[in-house]
Amino acid sequence: MQFQNFRANIEEINPSDFDLGSRSLSLLREDQVHSVVSGNKFRKLKYNLEQAKAIGSKTLVTFGGAYSNHLAATAFAGASAGFNTIGIVRGEELAPRIAANPTLSYAQEQGMELRFIPRSLYKMKSEVGILDNLLKDRANLYLLPEGGTNELAVKGCTEILDDRTSQFDYICVSVGTGGTLAGILRSASPKQITIGYSALKGTFQKELIHRYCGEVPYTLVDDHCFGGYGKIDSNLIRFINNFKRSTGIPLDPVYTGKMMYGIMDGIKSGLFKENSRILAVHTGGLQGISGMNQRLKKKQLPQII
Repeated sequence: MQFQNFRANIEEINPSDFDLGSRSLSLLREDQVHSVVSGNKFRKLKYNLEQAKAIGSKTLVTFGGAYSNHLAATAFAGASAGFNTIGIVRGEELAPRIAANPTLSYAQEQGMELRFIPRSLYKMKSEVGILDNLLKDRANLYLLPEGGTNELAVKGCTEILDDRTSQFDYICVSVGTGGTLAGILRSASPKQITIGYSALKGTFQKELIHRYCGEVPYTLVDDHCFGGYGKIDSNLIRFINNFKRSTGIPLDPVYTGKMMYGIMDGIKSGLFKENSRILAVHTGGLQGISGMNQRLKKKQLPQII
């Protein structure tokens, strides 16, 4: 695949669909960058794959959970660029259930070798000794961290914003590891207010953001994480489905759904000034909907449309 410069469409939300007051709300459709390697995954992988090829690496190695957008994106992008790929997966109990998991089965179909490890060992994966044991033959390997965040990933994420986005007063983005927010902070105008919506409980990503950006003003909240990473309830499902019915725009339940829920709540509470222009970055992740619907079905909760 070609990682050419891509300018995502900006779509304004019809104010008659939501109570926005005098504010405008638009979505930067990074989810449309690529059908598989969409949104921030496209940005994070761009310069990393260029570097891997430049230094002669033959195999990409990365990490992820059962429904990881990063695993699926790396599997496809790696295969398209001529790399072998290895995915270290959290949870050895998933090994016999690959066929029933849409994300893992897709990654395997793209040629990714999946290695399943216990969750306790996965927590220690960054330790040198652990990696040496997991990857005994480390020649020609290029290591991508969980979520894909490193200096080259942040560099790629600086390209999310462009000359068109400078007109907005607020830039909003969902936050996992913090790499996407770090890239946006590097390229946002000093006059813009940047708000990150953590998909995880806590705002521990501030340490990573400081590492890449230093002391820059921004807000990071976890008020709409719905209890933690990958957690969801009927209120969020209803919101995501109503948003799609009103706008035609799908939201994923792990990241962008929670961000948009938070933005709408912020509009109600007066977080965003009247007559202000809000830009929300749609970071993709839509491949995870089918896996989430499997979980919801087991819990007898409504499906995401």
